[in-house]
Amino acid sequence: MKLARLGPVGAEVPVLVDGDSILDLRGVVEDIGPRALSPEGLQEIRDAKNSLPSFKSAAGARVGAPISRPGAVYCIGMNYAAHAAESGAEPPRKPIMFLKPPNTVVGAYDSVEIPRRSLRTDWEVELAVVIGSRALYLDSQEDAAACIAGYALANDISEREFQLELSGGQWSKGKSSPGFTPLGPWLVTADEVDPSRLDLRSSVNGEARQASSTSDLIFSVEYIVCYLSQFAALDPGDVILTGTPDGVALSGRFPYLVAGDVVDLEIPGLGHQRQVFGQA
Repeated sequence: MKLARLGPVGAEVPVLVDGDSILDLRGVVEDIGPRALSPEGLQEIRDAKNSLPSFKSAAGARVGAPISRPGAVYCIGMNYAAHAAESGAEPPRKPIMFLKPPNTVVGAYDSVEIPRRSLRTDWEVELAVVIGSRALYLDSQEDAAACIAGYALANDISEREFQLELSGGQWSKGKSSPGFTPLGPWLVTADEVDPSRLDLRSSVNGEARQASSTSDLIFSVEYIVCYLSQFAALDPGDVILTGTPDGVALSGRFPYLVAGDVVDLEIPGLGHQRQVFGQA
């Protein structure tokens, strides 16, 4: 299933995307949040699919993030060997975790402002994991897979000076500006996705930047969820960004973003994003 949220900021409507049909989920769930993402909630949506009405206002509606505000956004750094190399680092032996504020999550086509004083704003196409069942002290990667509600496309936008030179020793300062986590356009439930075989692509102003596959992940999705559960309780609706491949501006091969730049990202099956960047 493809789940999405359409409408103005703060007034998004939960919908089911079924081919060319956009179906209104308000009679089944209040929003795409923790209850809807639970195994029971997803089953209720499946059971109601054939009786859902069309969402009459779909044409031209803003595409919001496919889930309501998550409790936490966990991120894994340096999870592609080539990206670690272009960043001047050795591939990690254990997952590197940092956090982004939940209020950075926006829709796939929302505009994003480059922060004040920023000269090094960067793009990062990533696979996002959305948790559906509470995960704490999991015993196996099989248990981890059972806790995943679905997957989405994400852009882990980063300000590299804030992240690396003004950080004080951790990365979140460069990850926390408004709009720095475009998510969606939709969430695809876990039963329809093989997270180990997804292509990731990004471009800036129509010029290719990143082109890789999750088959090159250092740490698999299931390993990441199991590993993080040893240190934190992952709750339904939480998001995990699994890392970005090589091809970012930090490599020195491409210029950083400036006002007017257009970033396109895609994971086939999980959709397309486009952000137009402005200046705060």
